[in-house]
Amino acid sequence: MTTQSVYVSITGLQLKARRHQPRFWWHAIRSMIQARKAPGNLSTDARLIDGVHHTRTAWTDEAAMRRYLVAGAHLQAMKAFGAIATGKTLGFTTDALPDWDEVHRLWQTEGRSVGRTATEARAGGIGKAIR
Repeated sequence: MTTQSVYVSITGLQLKARRHQPRFWWHAIRSMIQARKAPGNLSTDARLIDGVHHTRTAWTDEAAMRRYLVAGAHLQAMKAFGAIATGKTLGFTTDALPDWDEVHRLWQTEGRSVGRTATEARAGGIGKAIR
């Protein structure tokens, strides 16, 4: 828990196929290292819950998270994402870092879909964008 307001970002990604694991881990590890070193990052951790790869990061503010989002290893991961995974994200300002039970509940109930589903990718459809 924290006593100051922080920006929390939650992601949950599910691989489209097991064959994507090496590519996923290549991007995930590099992105986690980048996040931990990013200016404004307060906390970075990850868990596998029900076959979904989740991250929970805390930032000094949304602007710090957005600078990380569009740079370096994470930018490369976002470019690869649509081909290898589907998922949901959400971000919000809070006074208390949510525990993992709350992270999972929020992700299930409030997460916004990102990327394209396998069906959309095959059909050439346009996926939903990160807000």
